[in-house]
Amino acid sequence: MAKKLVIVESPTKAKTIRKFLGSGYQVIASEGHVRDLPKSQIGVDIANDFEPHYITIRGKGDVLNELKTAAKKADKVYLATDPDREGEAISWHLAFALGMKEKEVNRITFNEITKSAVREAMKQSRLIDQDLVDAQQARRVLDRIVGYQISPLLWKKIKKGLSAGRVQAACLHLLCDREAEIADFDQKEFWTIDAACVNDARKKIVMRLTAVNGRKVEINSAKEAEKLKQEILKVKEYRLTQKKSGKRSRKAPEAFTTSTLQQEASRKLGFTPQKTMSVAQALYEGVELAGLGQTGLITYLRTDSTRIAEEMQATAASFIKETLGDAYVGTRTAPKNRGRIQDAHEAIRPTSLELSPKAVEGSLSRDQNRLYKLIYERFIASRMAPAEYETLHLTMEGGSFRFEASGSTLSFPGFLKIYQDDEDQEEPLKDAKSFNENDALAIADLELGQHFTQPPARYTEGLLVRAMEENGVGRPSTYAPTISTLVSRGYVTKEKKALFVTELGQIVHQTIAEYFASIDDIGFTAEMEDQLDQVEEGKRYWKEVLRQFYGTFEPQLEKAEQEMEKIVIRDEETDEICDKCGRNMVLKIGKFGKFYACPGFPECRNTKPYLEKTGVTCEKCGGQILIRRSKKGRTYYGCENNPTCDFMSWDKPTMETCPRCGKRLYEKQGRVRKLVCLTEGCGYKKELDEEKTEK
Repeated sequence: MAKKLVIVESPTKAKTIRKFLGSGYQVIASEGHVRDLPKSQIGVDIANDFEPHYITIRGKGDVLNELKTAAKKADKVYLATDPDREGEAISWHLAFALGMKEKEVNRITFNEITKSAVREAMKQSRLIDQDLVDAQQARRVLDRIVGYQISPLLWKKIKKGLSAGRVQAACLHLLCDREAEIADFDQKEFWTIDAACVNDARKKIVMRLTAVNGRKVEINSAKEAEKLKQEILKVKEYRLTQKKSGKRSRKAPEAFTTSTLQQEASRKLGFTPQKTMSVAQALYEGVELAGLGQTGLITYLRTDSTRIAEEMQATAASFIKETLGDAYVGTRTAPKNRGRIQDAHEAIRPTSLELSPKAVEGSLSRDQNRLYKLIYERFIASRMAPAEYETLHLTMEGGSFRFEASGSTLSFPGFLKIYQDDEDQEEPLKDAKSFNENDALAIADLELGQHFTQPPARYTEGLLVRAMEENGVGRPSTYAPTISTLVSRGYVTKEKKALFVTELGQIVHQTIAEYFASIDDIGFTAEMEDQLDQVEEGKRYWKEVLRQFYGTFEPQLEKAEQEMEKIVIRDEETDEICDKCGRNMVLKIGKFGKFYACPGFPECRNTKPYLEKTGVTCEKCGGQILIRRSKKGRTYYGCENNPTCDFMSWDKPTMETCPRCGKRLYEKQGRVRKLVCLTEGCGYKKELDEEKTEK
């Protein structure tokens, strides 16, 4: 009979560990937390110094009884939950639920689920780290206070079922700021002039005009470009005044952190952050491998560190030397802790280099294999030598004009041998060897190129994760669930890979920004993460952090409770008649904006789409232009005669006409409202808020 009990979170993890420990151990999964704050109430006694009230989670009674029975029979109980704040808190709750005294607790952690790591951990059991637990408690209580006290106000202000989280609000702020940047963006026209240059050997190279009279060239119109072209052609002689060769190297990327894994999996595999974490969790906990049984393939997946254990560094160096040669072995200094990096764990890496993606692909699902291959190859690449390039820069001058061309050729692939990337790649200059300094060159052709500046790109999930990390919004474990919540609540929608803020999301953001400045403030959210780190490090008492936060939050809450009541959005009665019961229908705001609903709900559940008229007629057919919603919840403007008429615009059409070209003006919404002419080449705009006109 087993004399020792090991408790982990998941059944998969239990299955993997069981085979390492033998018959003297019983391994049981708690299936996550066994105690938590109640769902039906706030569960925090604010008046009693923020004392949390924990209860046994509904449905966990049978699991807890099994654990209690096993614990009574065991000589020793090991708590082997994940090696982070959440895992420490689960162990703390387990110890309480099992009635364990402080000195009876044997807490063990391991960064990878391998035989050596688990057995070594068994030799180094410790007590519960209360600082880690308190950091998790502080976050849990803080988020509960915010969520359970702001959300009811949002229900009154907007609609039932909305939520407001601390990290969620800051993340929504980032998205709304990007929407405003895009709306405020003024597109500018610019031109380039490329010259096809020929030497005496009739070899050709393309060079771009970069300067006129020693100043950087800026060409803003076709007229300017044509004028310069004629002047360039008048110059009788051009010479190659400089041919400069050089070298550059490109360092290998670091091994994955949680954030960079989510970004790269989004970019290369098309995974959402949530899917990436789900697949990575399975690889960490263990998969069934032919001939090996249940095996953990990667190290712990929630980390912000790029550190690698010395033993694994040596193993990787030997592997690279044996498979590729000495020249490919890289040297990398220990990473410096930057900003808010906790460095509690290693980077995400394979547990064994012998378990190559090819060796295990038959045992993995397609998604598991693709993600494991990405992690495996990224780790190998991170220990490799830089890629080396031969660079070349050519300068041609004649009259008052200077043309330049640059290129590079890969001379040594280094890490690119293993891990291909599209970033920072340049085309070599063809036929450049045939050109020498002081060569006389002739211009065979001039190509004028019209271009327009582009607005900032909308966030993808991967780019949003990067922005959250850079701004200190959340921690590795919160990135994926935060984005998932924004989408599920209808604050954000996805079109292809881009994230768009819905009308509902804008309203929620504006409400929080107006009444809860500290929650909306990205800097405040980042500072709070730093304070939670200080709790984890034992430098601050967790309730002190809560007291300081609530001292700022409580006055905002009181003000909101008084003033938000006065601006509740009530259902607006309309002239639209319900065709089921005859009542006048009302306007409501849903996930995708306004819609007609019968006030007789729940007896009558009739709804109709709300198509608001703009009062503007369609330039194509004369029909009314209506405000519509896309399937993803975005507002756009379309003709009532659709699909016969295909008029559509993301910007609001107005009755005003452009004083330059006579075409219709459209209203752009941003930090500054403005009327713009969308006719190509016109560029007229008028700021409505400041009544300024740019000509």
